[in-house]
Amino acid sequence: MRDFRDAKAMAQTLREAFTTKSVPITHSESLELIAQVLGFHDWNVLAARIQASQPAVHEPGRQGSQFPMSAGAVMPVTPMRDIVFFPQIVTPIFVGREKTMRALESAMAGDGLVLVVTQRRSGDDDPTLGDLYSVGVTARVLNRQTLLDGTLKFFVSCIERKTIVRPAEDEFLAAEVAPFNETGGESAEAADLARAVLAAYQTFAKVDFGTQPRGVQTLFRLPNAGDPGPLADSVAGLVSAPIERKQQILETGNVVTRLEMLLELMRANPPVA
Repeated sequence: MRDFRDAKAMAQTLREAFTTKSVPITHSESLELIAQVLGFHDWNVLAARIQASQPAVHEPGRQGSQFPMSAGAVMPVTPMRDIVFFPQIVTPIFVGREKTMRALESAMAGDGLVLVVTQRRSGDDDPTLGDLYSVGVTARVLNRQTLLDGTLKFFVSCIERKTIVRPAEDEFLAAEVAPFNETGGESAEAADLARAVLAAYQTFAKVDFGTQPRGVQTLFRLPNAGDPGPLADSVAGLVSAPIERKQQILETGNVVTRLEMLLELMRANPPVA
């Protein structure tokens, strides 16, 4: 009997059934439908549950995360208002809430890692995990400064996406997290789209890397087009968009789709002359 671990096969069967009835449905749409049928919030949450249920397998020659973390690891959580963080970004965050301070201090006392997640409603002063989106990014706390008004300023380096699986008991927000499934980053289509995104961003930001001194692209914190996934995340962190739209990009596991969303976003919001 099939269970949640057979979700991809079930999604394929569902898509084939729709196709025979001349009803077009994408692979990602079929995955989302199966996730909902199985009682999960979305495919990302279900994918994390599937990953957590599988034993870890070491693949010789496979490069893992810079900071590997096992499925089911518990992390302190930092909720953010009105901003979505992406991997590749180094940024300051300002913290005034007591529970968030404790979460960051716990991270600094341990491995230095915290999960940064956006609040669904910025007005929530004491959010629970249910008030946050289910996908955030792990970030390494680099340093801490205390401002004159008592607010703490932390510099963090954002690393990779993680999915919240369930809450964990602690004196601050904490959650059990699992890896986020990303695909399509090594395809030829992704490479072509990465070049298109880089060109579109130059128009969007009114900068021509070809006429600038060597190293200017690095100052803009942009990887080259040969790294489609990191490039997409870097551009996503730099362009302006509603929070819901940025979160949607963050939660998009397919790199090709993520690049397409960025192109659409920049073309729909051309720079003002």
